[in-house]
Order: sequence, then C-alpha cells, then structure tokens
Amino acid sequence: MSSYTIKDLEKISGIKAHTIRIWEQRYKFLQPQRTETNIRSYSSDELKIILNVSLLNKYGFKISHIDKMSSAQMEEKILSLNQLDAQKERVVNALIKEMVSLNMADFERQLDLYIAQKGVDKTITEIIFAFLERVGILWITNHINPAQEHLATNIIRQKIILGIERLPSVASYYTKRIVLFMPEGEYHEIGLLYVHFLLKQRGVYVDYLGSNVPMIDLQYLASINKVDYLYCHLTSPAKNFKAVKFFHQLEPISKKVPVIISGQMAQSYTATTAENIHLKRSLADTISFIETF
Repeated sequence: MSSYTIKDLEKISGIKAHTIRIWEQRYKFLQPQRTETNIRSYSSDELKIILNVSLLNKYGFKISHIDKMSSAQMEEKILSLNQLDAQKERVVNALIKEMVSLNMADFERQLDLYIAQKGVDKTITEIIFAFLERVGILWITNHINPAQEHLATNIIRQKIILGIERLPSVASYYTKRIVLFMPEGEYHEIGLLYVHFLLKQRGVYVDYLGSNVPMIDLQYLASINKVDYLYCHLTSPAKNFKAVKFFHQLEPISKKVPVIISGQMAQSYTATTAENIHLKRSLADTISFIETF
C-alpha cells in the first residue's frame, strides 16, 4: 500500500499541512500512522478521505458536520454539489482516488464520461491539466508509486493524442512552424503533448519529435529555414543528464533558430543561457508565448 507524507497531502488536496494537523487533533476522520521518529504517514484510504473532506469544506460544509458523515454519506454529498467548479474538482479528485487504488478502468471511465459530456478539448484543459498539476510534482519526486504513474500517464497520453487528432488540420498556408522535442534521457511526454495540443488549437504547424531526441537531429532541423522555433519541455530527465551541458550544446543551434524551454527544469535552472534561448518558468509564461501566434 502506498504511503504519503503530510506535505504530499498538502500538495494533492490544497489543504495546508498546519490545517491538516489541527483537523487531526480535533476530529476523527484522519488517524495517520507514525514512524519511530514520530513522522506522520498516511495511507491511500486517508488520502481519499482528505480529498473528500477538502472538497466538501471548500463548498460550504462545516468540518464538524463532515466528521460525523460516513464515507458513503460524503460521496453522496459530493455528488450533490452543483457548482461548476465543484463538479470539475470532483472529477479531478475521482481520478486521484482511482489512481491510488490502481483502479484504472474507473480512472479511464471518469475521463470518458467527461469527454462525452464536454468534449475532449475541455476534458484536456479543465480536467487533465488540473489533475497533472495536483499530482505531477509527486511523480517527479517519486512520492507516488511508479506503477501508478505509468498506468495513469499512458491513459492520459491516449486522451491528449485523441484531442490533438480531433482538432482541425492546420491549413497548408500556415504561418508558423515549431519543432517539439525532448532531449536524450527525457521520456516524460505529457507536458510536451499538452503544448502540441495548445499550439495546434491556434493553427500552428507542429513537427513532433517526442522524447529522447539526439542533438544531431536538432542541428539538422535548425538548418531548415522554415522552422520558426525549437521547443523543449523538461520534466525529469535521466540522472546522468547534465543541464549545463545541454544548454551549451543548444547555443550554436539557437543562433539559427530561437529555442524555448519549459517544464520543471526550466523553473529551477539558474545559470545564464544564450541570448536566443528563452526559459518559460511557469504555465502562465508558456500560455503567453503560445498566445502570440
């Protein structure tokens, strides 16, 4: 069974660790185990409970009332929430619950139900991206079992590709062309696929190279005048990946074609980069860049 720290619960639920500690002292719904050094450890069942409690509390239920509810009563109240944002958050929470239970049939069913109701475009922007924001940092730091990550991301990957395929074809007279890639040793593809989806929505022609791309391939593409940008999304490359070396190798390429870098590593990279290598350190930066097209 997976176990989670109080910081994990904070990142997934949005409830501050301090608040979770107070709830534990005053109410009965959370009873974490403790290590020999007195560090809290939460089970998958307790993660599901905190997701239910946080959602109900956010949309008007008092903690003292929630504490008296059974699990079935909590689920019933959650299903009765009619605010649009609450319904979206309910679906995201359901995905997290099914993932930690390794119940991937219901995980996919939740996505398919939302696709049937709202369409694949809105499912990607309203549900999948919110889900990835909530759990993505835990995957990167290995706080979620790799089996959970692989099963969930493979289903999500299929849905984003479906969304890309369902978008209208880019016109033959497109004005911008972008190459999307990840360097050798980087295989976390979801972020790059999401960028592909957003670019195609705006009518940008995308050459999608995907993961583990050798530098020589980028050098060749940079020599083609029709390429407007090279775009890389860095999440969590292999341990032998050297960021400084990678950026140094990009310098001569960036003299021919501007290079855009986004993702977790772009957020944390502090060394100086070449003039034509641009780091997008947040989702807002990435969206602002895409909206220029």
